[in-house]
Amino acid sequence: MKLTTYFNDFLRNIRLTKSQVDDLITGHTTLRNRLNDDEDLSKIIVSTFLQGSYRRSTAVKPKSGNRSDVDVIVVTKLDKDEYTPDEAMKVFEPFMEKHYAGKYRFQGRSIGIELSYVDLDVVITSAPSEAETGILQTESINTNSSIEEIGELIKSISSSHYTREVNEFLKFVRNESGWRTSPLYIPDRNVEEWKETHPLEQIRWTWNKNASCNGHYINVVKAIKWWKRINDPDTHPKSYPLEHLIGQACPDGISSVAEGVTLTLEAIVKDYSNKPILPDHGVPGHDVFDKITEEEYQAFYEKIVTAAGVAREAYDLDTVRESANKWRELFGTEFPAPPDNSNNSATSGFSQRQEITTPSGGRFA
Repeated sequence: MKLTTYFNDFLRNIRLTKSQVDDLITGHTTLRNRLNDDEDLSKIIVSTFLQGSYRRSTAVKPKSGNRSDVDVIVVTKLDKDEYTPDEAMKVFEPFMEKHYAGKYRFQGRSIGIELSYVDLDVVITSAPSEAETGILQTESINTNSSIEEIGELIKSISSSHYTREVNEFLKFVRNESGWRTSPLYIPDRNVEEWKETHPLEQIRWTWNKNASCNGHYINVVKAIKWWKRINDPDTHPKSYPLEHLIGQACPDGISSVAEGVTLTLEAIVKDYSNKPILPDHGVPGHDVFDKITEEEYQAFYEKIVTAAGVAREAYDLDTVRESANKWRELFGTEFPAPPDNSNNSATSGFSQRQEITTPSGGRFA
Protein backbone atom coordinates (compact mmCIF):
# COMPACT_ATOMS: atom_id res chain seq x y z
CA MET A 1 0.00 0.00 0.00
CA LYS A 2 1.07 3.59 -0.58
CA LEU A 3 0.08 4.64 2.96
CA THR A 4 0.69 8.27 2.03
CA THR A 5 -0.08 9.75 5.43
CA TYR A 6 2.08 7.16 7.14
CA PHE A 7 4.98 7.99 4.84
CA ASN A 8 4.44 11.71 5.41
CA ASP A 9 4.76 11.12 9.15
CA PHE A 10 7.77 8.86 8.62
CA LEU A 11 9.55 11.45 6.49
CA ARG A 12 8.80 14.12 9.08
CA ASN A 13 10.38 11.87 11.71
CA ILE A 14 13.63 11.29 9.80
CA ARG A 15 14.19 14.80 8.43
CA LEU A 16 16.52 17.22 10.09
CA THR A 17 14.69 18.85 12.97
CA LYS A 18 14.06 22.59 13.03
CA SER A 19 16.75 23.04 15.69
CA GLN A 20 19.23 21.04 13.58
CA VAL A 21 18.45 23.16 10.52
CA ASP A 22 18.82 26.32 12.61
CA ASP A 23 22.21 25.09 13.82
CA LEU A 24 23.31 24.43 10.23
CA ILE A 25 22.21 27.90 9.16
CA THR A 26 24.00 29.52 12.09
CA GLY A 27 27.17 27.55 11.42
CA HIS A 28 27.49 28.12 7.69
CA THR A 29 26.21 31.71 7.78
CA THR A 30 28.75 32.68 10.43
CA LEU A 31 31.54 30.95 8.48
CA ARG A 32 30.63 32.58 5.18
CA ASN A 33 30.29 36.05 6.73
CA ARG A 34 33.68 35.68 8.38
CA LEU A 35 35.26 34.62 5.10
CA ASN A 36 33.76 37.54 3.21
CA ASP A 37 34.81 40.00 5.95
CA ASP A 38 38.36 38.69 6.28
CA GLU A 39 40.85 41.34 5.22
CA ASP A 40 43.08 38.89 3.35
CA LEU A 41 40.79 36.11 2.16
CA SER A 42 38.05 38.41 0.91
CA LYS A 43 40.48 39.54 -1.82
CA ILE A 44 40.76 36.03 -3.26
CA ILE A 45 37.21 34.71 -2.72
CA VAL A 46 34.89 34.74 -5.72
CA SER A 47 31.86 33.27 -3.95
CA THR A 48 30.71 30.72 -1.42
CA PHE A 49 27.80 28.34 -1.81
CA LEU A 50 26.32 25.28 -0.14
CA GLN A 51 26.53 21.78 -1.53
CA GLY A 52 25.89 18.29 -0.22
CA SER A 53 22.77 16.48 0.97
CA TYR A 54 21.47 19.48 2.92
CA ARG A 55 21.40 21.64 -0.23
CA ARG A 56 19.98 18.77 -2.31
CA SER A 57 17.28 18.05 0.33
CA THR A 58 18.36 14.43 0.68
CA ALA A 59 19.73 14.65 4.24
CA VAL A 60 18.30 12.65 7.14
CA LYS A 61 18.77 13.41 10.81
CA PRO A 62 22.06 12.15 12.25
CA LYS A 63 22.36 9.25 14.65
CA SER A 64 21.68 10.11 18.26
CA GLY A 65 24.56 12.08 19.74
CA ASN A 66 25.98 13.07 16.34
CA ARG A 67 25.97 16.58 14.90
CA SER A 68 24.44 17.65 11.62
CA ASP A 69 26.88 18.65 8.89
CA VAL A 70 26.96 21.00 5.94
CA ASP A 71 29.42 21.44 3.06
CA VAL A 72 30.52 24.93 2.03
CA ILE A 73 32.23 25.47 -1.32
CA VAL A 74 34.66 28.41 -1.33
CA VAL A 75 35.41 29.47 -4.90
CA THR A 76 38.75 31.30 -4.95
CA LYS A 77 41.01 33.13 -7.38
CA LEU A 78 43.88 30.73 -6.61
CA ASP A 79 45.48 29.37 -9.76
CA LYS A 80 45.83 25.58 -9.59
CA ASP A 81 48.97 25.85 -11.70
CA GLU A 82 50.61 28.15 -9.16
CA TYR A 83 49.49 26.53 -5.89
CA THR A 84 49.86 22.94 -4.81
CA PRO A 85 46.83 21.48 -2.98
CA ASP A 86 48.65 21.76 0.33
CA GLU A 87 49.69 25.37 -0.36
CA ALA A 88 46.12 26.31 -1.28
CA MET A 89 44.76 24.96 1.99
CA LYS A 90 47.52 26.63 3.98
CA VAL A 91 46.31 30.00 2.65
CA PHE A 92 43.29 29.49 4.92
CA GLU A 93 45.29 28.47 8.00
CA PRO A 94 45.56 31.97 9.59
CA PHE A 95 41.80 32.38 9.20
CA MET A 96 41.15 29.00 10.82
CA GLU A 97 43.51 29.79 13.70
CA LYS A 98 41.76 33.10 14.27
CA HIS A 99 38.18 31.83 14.30
CA TYR A 100 38.32 28.04 14.82
CA ALA A 101 41.54 27.31 16.72
CA GLY A 102 41.53 23.77 18.07
CA LYS A 103 38.35 22.97 16.17
CA TYR A 104 39.59 22.48 12.60
CA ARG A 105 41.67 19.90 10.79
CA PHE A 106 43.10 19.63 7.29
CA GLN A 107 41.56 16.65 5.50
CA GLY A 108 42.33 15.10 2.14
CA ARG A 109 40.06 17.36 0.12
CA SER A 110 38.63 19.81 2.63
CA ILE A 111 39.04 21.56 5.94
CA GLY A 112 36.81 20.07 8.61
CA ILE A 113 35.48 22.26 11.43
CA GLU A 114 33.93 20.58 14.47
CA LEU A 115 31.74 22.86 16.56
CA SER A 116 29.65 21.88 19.55
CA TYR A 117 26.45 22.08 17.52
CA VAL A 118 27.40 21.41 13.88
CA ASP A 119 30.17 20.07 11.62
CA LEU A 120 31.33 22.20 8.69
CA ASP A 121 33.26 20.93 5.68
CA VAL A 122 35.07 23.73 3.83
CA VAL A 123 35.91 22.79 0.24
CA ILE A 124 38.29 25.16 -1.56
CA THR A 125 38.32 25.46 -5.34
CA SER A 126 40.75 27.02 -7.76
CA ALA A 127 39.86 29.97 -9.96
CA PRO A 128 36.96 29.45 -12.39
CA SER A 129 36.95 30.85 -15.90
CA GLU A 130 36.17 34.52 -16.24
CA ALA A 131 32.93 33.69 -18.06
CA GLU A 132 31.66 31.60 -15.16
CA THR A 133 32.65 33.94 -12.36
CA GLY A 134 29.44 35.96 -12.77
CA ILE A 135 27.24 32.87 -12.61
CA LEU A 136 28.93 31.69 -9.43
CA GLN A 137 28.20 35.04 -7.80
CA THR A 138 24.45 35.05 -8.49
CA GLU A 139 21.82 34.86 -5.78
CA SER A 140 20.48 31.54 -7.08
CA ILE A 141 23.87 29.84 -6.58
CA ASN A 142 24.72 31.52 -3.27
CA THR A 143 21.26 31.00 -1.78
CA ASN A 144 20.77 29.30 1.58
CA SER A 145 17.63 27.60 0.25
CA SER A 146 17.55 23.86 -0.36
CA ILE A 147 15.95 22.20 -3.38
CA GLU A 148 12.91 21.34 -1.29
CA GLU A 149 12.53 24.89 0.01
CA ILE A 150 12.73 26.40 -3.47
CA GLY A 151 10.23 23.81 -4.72
CA GLU A 152 7.77 24.70 -1.96
CA LEU A 153 8.21 28.39 -2.73
CA ILE A 154 7.48 27.83 -6.41
CA LYS A 155 4.33 25.86 -5.57
CA SER A 156 3.07 28.61 -3.28
CA ILE A 157 3.20 31.51 -5.74
CA SER A 158 2.35 32.15 -9.36
CA SER A 159 5.12 32.45 -11.93
CA SER A 160 4.41 36.17 -12.27
CA HIS A 161 5.49 36.61 -8.65
CA TYR A 162 8.71 34.59 -8.77
CA THR A 163 11.61 36.32 -7.07
CA ARG A 164 14.87 36.98 -8.90
CA GLU A 165 16.39 34.09 -6.94
CA VAL A 166 13.71 31.68 -8.20
CA ASN A 167 13.93 32.89 -11.81
CA GLU A 168 17.72 32.59 -11.80
CA PHE A 169 17.57 29.15 -10.21
CA LEU A 170 15.14 27.94 -12.86
CA LYS A 171 17.43 29.23 -15.61
CA PHE A 172 20.27 27.36 -13.94
CA VAL A 173 18.48 24.00 -13.61
CA ARG A 174 17.10 24.28 -17.15
CA ASN A 175 20.58 24.79 -18.59
CA GLU A 176 19.44 27.93 -20.35
CA SER A 177 21.93 29.87 -22.44
CA GLY A 178 24.73 31.30 -20.38
CA TRP A 179 24.01 29.17 -17.32
CA ARG A 180 25.98 26.03 -18.06
CA THR A 181 28.96 25.73 -15.73
CA SER A 182 32.09 23.62 -15.95
CA PRO A 183 33.59 21.43 -13.23
CA LEU A 184 35.57 23.14 -10.49
CA TYR A 185 38.94 21.95 -9.26
CA ILE A 186 39.47 21.08 -5.60
CA PRO A 187 42.80 20.27 -3.91
CA ASP A 188 43.52 16.64 -3.03
CA ARG A 189 46.37 16.65 -0.52
CA ASN A 190 46.62 12.86 -0.47
CA VAL A 191 47.75 12.62 -4.09
CA GLU A 192 48.96 16.23 -4.44
CA GLU A 193 46.71 16.92 -7.40
CA TRP A 194 43.77 19.16 -8.18
CA LYS A 195 40.69 17.04 -8.88
CA GLU A 196 37.54 17.93 -10.83
CA THR A 197 34.22 18.16 -9.03
CA HIS A 198 30.85 19.50 -10.13
CA PRO A 199 28.54 20.12 -7.14
CA LEU A 200 26.34 22.44 -9.17
CA GLU A 201 25.64 19.71 -11.70
CA GLN A 202 24.68 17.38 -8.83
CA ILE A 203 22.20 20.02 -7.63
CA ARG A 204 20.85 20.54 -11.15
CA TRP A 205 20.53 16.80 -11.77
CA THR A 206 18.71 16.24 -8.47
CA TRP A 207 16.21 19.03 -9.16
CA ASN A 208 15.37 17.65 -12.61
CA LYS A 209 15.20 14.05 -11.38
CA ASN A 210 12.85 15.08 -8.60
CA ALA A 211 10.62 16.82 -11.16
CA SER A 212 10.54 13.70 -13.36
CA CYS A 213 9.51 11.68 -10.29
CA ASN A 214 6.57 13.96 -9.46
CA GLY A 215 8.41 15.42 -6.47
CA HIS A 216 8.95 12.04 -4.79
CA TYR A 217 12.60 11.37 -5.64
CA ILE A 218 14.26 13.28 -2.80
CA ASN A 219 11.97 11.51 -0.34
CA VAL A 220 12.80 8.11 -1.83
CA VAL A 221 16.46 8.96 -1.24
CA LYS A 222 15.78 9.95 2.36
CA ALA A 223 13.80 6.77 2.99
CA ILE A 224 16.48 4.44 1.62
CA LYS A 225 19.24 6.38 3.36
CA TRP A 226 17.33 5.85 6.61
CA TRP A 227 17.00 2.12 5.90
CA LYS A 228 20.78 1.97 5.40
CA ARG A 229 21.40 3.98 8.57
CA ILE A 230 19.44 1.65 10.84
CA ASN A 231 20.55 -1.58 9.17
CA ASP A 232 24.17 -1.09 8.18
CA PRO A 233 25.37 2.47 8.87
CA ASP A 234 29.14 1.99 8.88
CA THR A 235 29.79 0.17 5.60
CA HIS A 236 29.88 1.33 1.98
CA PRO A 237 28.18 2.63 -0.05
CA LYS A 238 26.97 5.52 2.08
CA SER A 239 26.51 9.25 1.78
CA TYR A 240 26.69 10.51 -1.82
CA PRO A 241 27.67 7.21 -3.53
CA LEU A 242 24.52 5.61 -2.09
CA GLU A 243 22.43 8.58 -3.20
CA HIS A 244 23.92 8.40 -6.69
CA LEU A 245 23.01 4.71 -7.02
CA ILE A 246 19.47 5.43 -5.87
CA GLY A 247 19.25 8.15 -8.52
CA GLN A 248 20.27 5.76 -11.28
CA ALA A 249 17.86 3.05 -10.15
CA CYS A 250 14.79 5.13 -9.31
CA PRO A 251 12.37 5.14 -12.27
CA ASP A 252 10.73 8.30 -13.52
CA GLY A 253 6.99 8.77 -13.16
CA ILE A 254 6.58 7.27 -9.70
CA SER A 255 3.33 8.22 -7.97
CA SER A 256 4.34 7.79 -4.32
CA VAL A 257 7.33 7.30 -2.04
CA ALA A 258 6.22 3.73 -1.35
CA GLU A 259 6.22 2.95 -5.07
CA GLY A 260 9.56 4.68 -5.54
CA VAL A 261 11.24 2.80 -2.70
CA THR A 262 9.91 -0.55 -3.91
CA LEU A 263 10.84 -0.09 -7.57
CA THR A 264 14.24 1.43 -6.76
CA LEU A 265 15.27 -1.47 -4.53
CA GLU A 266 14.03 -3.95 -7.12
CA ALA A 267 15.92 -2.14 -9.89
CA ILE A 268 19.15 -2.34 -7.89
CA VAL A 269 18.59 -6.08 -7.44
CA LYS A 270 17.89 -6.56 -11.16
CA ASP A 271 20.37 -4.19 -12.77
CA TYR A 272 23.24 -3.85 -10.29
CA SER A 273 24.05 -7.36 -9.07
CA ASN A 274 27.73 -6.56 -9.64
CA LYS A 275 29.53 -3.42 -8.47
CA PRO A 276 28.78 -0.83 -11.14
CA ILE A 277 30.82 1.99 -12.59
CA LEU A 278 28.83 5.14 -11.87
CA PRO A 279 30.11 8.28 -13.65
CA ASP A 280 29.63 11.40 -11.56
CA HIS A 281 27.24 14.07 -12.83
CA GLY A 282 29.27 16.63 -14.73
CA VAL A 283 32.55 14.71 -14.30
CA PRO A 284 32.06 11.50 -16.32
CA GLY A 285 35.66 10.42 -15.76
CA HIS A 286 35.03 10.11 -12.02
CA ASP A 287 33.47 6.84 -10.82
CA VAL A 288 31.65 7.59 -7.56
CA PHE A 289 31.98 3.89 -6.61
CA ASP A 290 35.72 3.85 -7.24
CA LYS A 291 36.71 3.47 -3.58
CA ILE A 292 34.16 0.75 -2.82
CA THR A 293 35.56 -2.78 -2.94
CA GLU A 294 33.85 -5.73 -4.60
CA GLU A 295 33.48 -7.38 -1.20
CA GLU A 296 31.87 -4.28 0.31
CA TYR A 297 29.44 -4.01 -2.56
CA GLN A 298 28.41 -7.66 -2.45
CA ALA A 299 27.70 -7.41 1.28
CA PHE A 300 25.54 -4.36 0.57
CA TYR A 301 23.82 -6.08 -2.36
CA GLU A 302 22.77 -9.03 -0.21
CA LYS A 303 21.04 -6.62 2.18
CA ILE A 304 19.37 -4.87 -0.76
CA VAL A 305 17.93 -8.20 -1.96
CA THR A 306 16.34 -8.74 1.45
CA ALA A 307 15.10 -5.14 1.65
CA ALA A 308 13.55 -5.33 -1.82
CA GLY A 309 11.58 -8.41 -0.80
CA VAL A 310 10.26 -6.71 2.34
CA ALA A 311 9.32 -3.55 0.42
CA ARG A 312 7.46 -5.51 -2.25
CA GLU A 313 5.52 -7.42 0.40
CA ALA A 314 4.66 -4.18 2.24
CA TYR A 315 3.57 -2.52 -0.99
CA ASP A 316 1.35 -5.44 -2.07
CA LEU A 317 -0.39 -6.06 1.26
CA ASP A 318 -4.00 -4.91 1.20
CA THR A 319 -4.70 -3.95 4.81
CA VAL A 320 -3.38 -0.89 6.56
CA ARG A 321 -2.19 -2.77 9.62
CA GLU A 322 -0.31 -5.48 7.74
CA SER A 323 1.25 -3.06 5.30
CA ALA A 324 2.30 -0.53 7.95
CA ASN A 325 3.83 -3.23 10.13
CA LYS A 326 5.78 -4.58 7.15
CA TRP A 327 7.07 -1.06 6.32
CA ARG A 328 8.12 -0.79 9.98
CA GLU A 329 10.10 -3.98 9.47
CA LEU A 330 12.02 -2.14 6.75
CA PHE A 331 12.30 1.33 8.28
CA GLY A 332 12.16 0.73 12.03
CA THR A 333 10.19 2.53 14.69
CA GLU A 334 10.32 5.95 13.02
CA PHE A 335 7.70 4.57 10.62
CA PRO A 336 4.34 5.07 12.39
CA ALA A 337 2.68 2.06 13.95
CA PRO A 338 -0.92 1.40 12.84
CA PRO A 339 -3.72 1.64 15.38
CA ASP A 340 -5.05 -1.64 16.72
CA ASN A 341 -8.37 -1.23 14.92
CA SER A 342 -6.81 -0.84 11.48
CA ASN A 343 -6.70 -4.56 10.66
CA ASN A 344 -9.67 -4.45 8.29
CA SER A 345 -8.89 -1.80 5.71
CA ALA A 346 -12.48 -1.56 4.58
CA THR A 347 -13.97 -0.82 7.99
CA SER A 348 -11.11 0.36 10.16
CA GLY A 349 -12.17 3.99 10.27
CA PHE A 350 -8.84 4.93 8.68
CA SER A 351 -10.00 4.89 5.08
CA GLN A 352 -8.06 8.07 4.42
CA ARG A 353 -4.88 6.00 4.75
CA GLN A 354 -6.03 3.20 2.42
CA GLU A 355 -4.37 3.81 -0.89
CA ILE A 356 -3.94 0.50 -2.63
CA THR A 357 -2.13 0.84 -5.90
CA THR A 358 -0.16 -1.00 -8.50
CA PRO A 359 2.94 0.64 -9.95
CA SER A 360 1.85 2.14 -13.20
CA GLY A 361 3.45 1.46 -16.53
CA GLY A 362 6.10 -0.94 -15.32
CA ARG A 363 9.46 -0.04 -13.81
CA PHE A 364 10.23 2.76 -16.20
CA ALA A 365 6.89 4.53 -16.39
